[in-house]
Amino acid sequence: MSLSHTAAEYMLSDALLPEPSSSRAKGLRLELPSDRVLKFVAVGLPLFLVSLAFAREFSAGSQISCFSPSNFTGKQSAYADTACWDSLLHHGFDAEGRAVTKSLWALKVFPYSLLVVAVLMYLPYLLWRYAASPTLHSDLLFIIDELDKSYNRSVRLVQHMRKVQQASDDPEQFWEEYERARQERYFEFPLLERYLACKQHSHSLVIIYLLRNLLLLLFLAATCLYLVFLHLNIFFQDEFSCSIKTGLLQDEPHVPPLIPCKLVFFSVFQLISLTVGGVYVLLMPVVIYSALQLCQWDKGLLSVYEMLPAFDLLSRKMLTCPINDLNVILLFLRANISELTSFSRLSAVSALREATAEKQDIDTVVDFMTLLAGLEATKPKH
Repeated sequence: MSLSHTAAEYMLSDALLPEPSSSRAKGLRLELPSDRVLKFVAVGLPLFLVSLAFAREFSAGSQISCFSPSNFTGKQSAYADTACWDSLLHHGFDAEGRAVTKSLWALKVFPYSLLVVAVLMYLPYLLWRYAASPTLHSDLLFIIDELDKSYNRSVRLVQHMRKVQQASDDPEQFWEEYERARQERYFEFPLLERYLACKQHSHSLVIIYLLRNLLLLLFLAATCLYLVFLHLNIFFQDEFSCSIKTGLLQDEPHVPPLIPCKLVFFSVFQLISLTVGGVYVLLMPVVIYSALQLCQWDKGLLSVYEMLPAFDLLSRKMLTCPINDLNVILLFLRANISELTSFSRLSAVSALREATAEKQDIDTVVDFMTLLAGLEATKPKH
């Protein structure tokens, strides 16, 4: 008998979780995997493509090629290229033969506009980082610690039950006392459960999360509209007529009023704009999906912890409308499941409970550990 008691003591001692280390606070992920991918693509893609455009500009030299008259000297041709690049004005005629000018200045600032797009895409994540992450970090740290401590309390409760059962002369009286304690909810964890229930009535995190996704969706749509505007008005005109009757060439009689010019970098900018626009269009459903995650509860995580005594946040129908801070916390708990050591233990115990023949007598992890500790021999059969 002493050997079985010693084995049970060792088994229950091994079931206890170690004290959390200080690295847990540093290892918490405050971004969902989908949000991290969105940030990497939405911010990194324009920066990468702009760097390629700038690299090509520095390596290829002039971004414009003008067809100057044959009697121009080399310096005059270089001056014509520079003047047309500085102005970027297309001189043409409308259907009635009237002279019109069209500015192509947007092509010149296009790489810098993509830098502005990258900054705009990063603003929603700055909002989340400074407005919500500190609160979320403290909530996650507290809830993860309390869930692990609740598991440890259950194991220590079993250890205490074994000692009381060994000291009891009447096994029937021991199990009656145990059932009465369960009915009067002596085993509940009021601090953790009430804290989670309180988070159902808080909406600061969910508002910031939805606002971040809304801003990101707005910036994605605005960027796509901006690229469509460029394509409809500018990105189909790689050749234009430039006037060089200015400056040093203004009074030269042999200088023609207009010379044809061609934009060397035009195809590169077209490819960059199509790439950015196509990827951003594909990112919009991902942003919408991330926001729609808040429309349903992630009940898988809390249902495992209902094995703890009197932890019945789900069974008491306390989970009502899912758009609240508790649902946001559950999403991030799922993302930080590696930091929640007790979850893997309880998942294993839950799987074993499903495979137990007498599972109708096992309601909580205390019941299961009681059976494993060798108390089932004295528990009365119902």
